Amino acid sequence: MKKIVITFVLAASTLAAYAQYTGPSDATVTTVKELQSTGKDDQYVTLRGHIVKQVSGKKYQFADSTGQMPVKIEEKSWPADQKISDAINVEVTGKYDKEWFGESKLEVKQIKVVH
Repeated sequence: MKKIVITFVLAASTLAAYAQYTGPSDATVTTVKELQSTGKDDQYVTLRGHIVKQVSGKKYQFADSTGQMPVKIEEKSWPADQKISDAINVEVTGKYDKEWFGESKLEVKQIKVVH
């Protein structure tokens, strides 16, 4: 039992450290318009703007000054202990899922509040 508790504590502390990383990444900061016109499938990108509404479940609508696009946000991607509303400026980083038919979306891996 002790080993299970120790393993759980170590695993939880590792995840918390990962979730708090704020250093550089390979994701390029871009705009919705630029991503939709020149983005490549599975490209990692960062967008700055607002999550304007929840469409359903994990599906949300993201907007910046150039346009809007759908985003998929898993529960683990939300910042811990921070509420996000449509008035909060955020930076979303994730993988672009470009569709040949239908609407392309960003699969969000991290959300960070920007001031």
